[in-house]
Amino acid sequence: MSLKITFLGTGTSQGIPIIGSTHPVCLSPNPKDKRLRVSILVEWDSYTYVIDCGPDFRQQMLKAKVSKLDGVLFTHEHADHTAGLDDIRPFCFKQGAMPFYLHERVLGELKTRFDYIFTTENKYPGSPVVEARVIENKPFKLNNLEVIPINGYHNGLQVFGYRFLNFAYLTDMKTIDSVELEKLKNLDVLVINALRESFSPSHFTLSEALEMIDKIKPKKAYLTHISHQLGFHDEVEARLPDHIHLAYDGLILKLK
Repeated sequence: MSLKITFLGTGTSQGIPIIGSTHPVCLSPNPKDKRLRVSILVEWDSYTYVIDCGPDFRQQMLKAKVSKLDGVLFTHEHADHTAGLDDIRPFCFKQGAMPFYLHERVLGELKTRFDYIFTTENKYPGSPVVEARVIENKPFKLNNLEVIPINGYHNGLQVFGYRFLNFAYLTDMKTIDSVELEKLKNLDVLVINALRESFSPSHFTLSEALEMIDKIKPKKAYLTHISHQLGFHDEVEARLPDHIHLAYDGLILKLK
């Protein structure tokens, strides 16, 4: 079985460029310095899943030419990971109810914010139809593939990362305990958040991400959830060890 990973977005909650910003990175003409809100597409066999569904979801689906989506996995409830939820409608119209995989707390938040999607009374006929599947911190199946949740914390907020075969995706994390790190042994590829170089109370900094990569020891690692404050893509990439790279929007990885 082989995986295809497409980075749909690699930016922070504001995206890059930030509206109205004159920061040099926001003004950069390099397309690798332009980052939509963080998300990836995971494909294997005939299946297609997305991790997170942020405010750029529609644009990301069009750019990646996604015509079929088998489900959405959520890391947590923040708007940059969930605000595009209404834009699953075209998939629902074609396919029927969209499966969601998420923590029970995240489901509660979505029911509050998108009550019209989850209501069973006088439901608007054009609204999305969803099938919520609450997950816990234990492996679950997506069709013929086992997925292993990785529990971490975004400041004090619980967040799920996910492992698919020898690939793992971690975003919006600040701490991961030793039990969870055991789940990340023998990875071919690790994707991990690296916000900027200066301190953040809720995200790994660049140095913290590099330390975590050194603990986990994947064959390769890619950094995501990148702020404009980290610097220009090409300059940061040139400073990284050979097996570690900055991810960028549109990057495709193929893993066997």
